[in-house]
Amino acid sequence: MKDIFSDIGLAIAIPSATYAADNTPAAIDLRGFNSAVIALSIGVGGITFSASNKIEFVLTHSNDGVTYEAVTTDDVQGVTIASGGIIKALTAAHAAASLTKIGYVGAKRYLKLLADFSGTHGTGTPISSLVIKGHPSLAPVA
Repeated sequence: MKDIFSDIGLAIAIPSATYAADNTPAAIDLRGFNSAVIALSIGVGGITFSASNKIEFVLTHSNDGVTYEAVTTDDVQGVTIASGGIIKALTAAHAAASLTKIGYVGAKRYLKLLADFSGTHGTGTPISSLVIKGHPSLAPVA
């Protein structure tokens, strides 16, 4: 077996919880790493999602950790960005848990992931997200 343990860093983008409103996005610092993957885990939907009662997952990035802008399709792998940095949208029934892998290939140092809730969410939806940072400048990674 090969060792991946010493070559990756982990950061929590969205803490594991049941959400019925927007999370407060944490800034993920990619300094010292040359690649990143976002793992987005979503449990069974707390409501039946629709065009007005939805969750949109918005990925933004920044050079300075202060001014963030939405990613574009050129900044990610595995998804197509329609507009506004939306990497995934729940707009229809979500009857089974899912895991989505999004590669980040942009050139900025910081990332933020927002679960943006619209409409009425009387029952929450379980959500969590990790950023797996790879290709470290210095290994092994502690």
